[in-house]
Amino acid sequence: MKHRVFVDGQEGTTGLRIHEYLAQREDIEVLRIDPELRKETAERARLLNAADVAFLCLPDAASREAAALVTNPATCLIDASTAHRTAAGWAFGLPELAPGQRAAIRASKRIANPGCHASAFILLIRPLVDAGLIPSDAPLTATSITGYSGGGKSMIRDYEAAPLSAAAGCDAATPYVALAAPRPYALALAHKHLPEMKTHTGLAFPPVFMPIVGPFYKGLTVSVPLHRSQLPGAVGAAELHAALERRYAGERFIRVMPLCDEATLAGGFFDVQAANDTNRVDLFVFASDTQVLLMARLDNLGKGASGAAVQSMNVHLGVDEGLGL
Repeated sequence: MKHRVFVDGQEGTTGLRIHEYLAQREDIEVLRIDPELRKETAERARLLNAADVAFLCLPDAASREAAALVTNPATCLIDASTAHRTAAGWAFGLPELAPGQRAAIRASKRIANPGCHASAFILLIRPLVDAGLIPSDAPLTATSITGYSGGGKSMIRDYEAAPLSAAAGCDAATPYVALAAPRPYALALAHKHLPEMKTHTGLAFPPVFMPIVGPFYKGLTVSVPLHRSQLPGAVGAAELHAALERRYAGERFIRVMPLCDEATLAGGFFDVQAANDTNRVDLFVFASDTQVLLMARLDNLGKGASGAAVQSMNVHLGVDEGLGL
């Protein structure tokens, strides 16, 4: 018997990519809404309640409204918005989060898909807090550089319509030249991923977090710098790296790269896009005698969004976790 799946919000970047994953699956029957009825509440409610799994690829308020439409206790909701990521009664959709998380996802009918920046940060920091190697009250900072697809359709249109260098025919007065350079944002220090970055790492405080959007389509890397003086006792890069290796031993979608290995770089440069078109996360530890740099790399549209959602669906349904990924 096929599992029936509905994507509410199928026209956005996450919804479209989920459909691409599902199209490969012989075990899935995709329920589709008539385009003329996609804003009709009654028709959406009918399909949501007819589904075994429904993905909510909607803004936060719309996701809350959609969740309220579900009365079928057998329907599993997987919400791609930020609306429920720290909400009671919702399992956090990151199977590698901690021992027991897969069981929680398997048992829950409400699953909140993690944010892209948050996924990278949490996978770096949670094992180290759990192991007592980073104090839970440590004042951390984090920087993320990401491709413009994370900004959704409007940002994609802006970048794809713009000549991305002065050499392409712009002069210095042309507004679109700004898009050719990396652009920090969320400078009010209230990025929407911060609550889950705190809650699901066990930190007492969220990090000071600065994301940066760059002039490339996809790919994301989060960096967390540490002074060794922030760490307890004799803890250094080797201990942090070993803890990551222990936590993620056997994980098919997480690679802990060799410690301080120049071979993981491209001529000394870090390739933000090297995990693109995968559901993989690559974790790195670089260090000097006095400082450590933790880094995580993923595809912001894959493991950072739709790939993670499909992975959680697989876990919930009890099928091969990597099916279709």
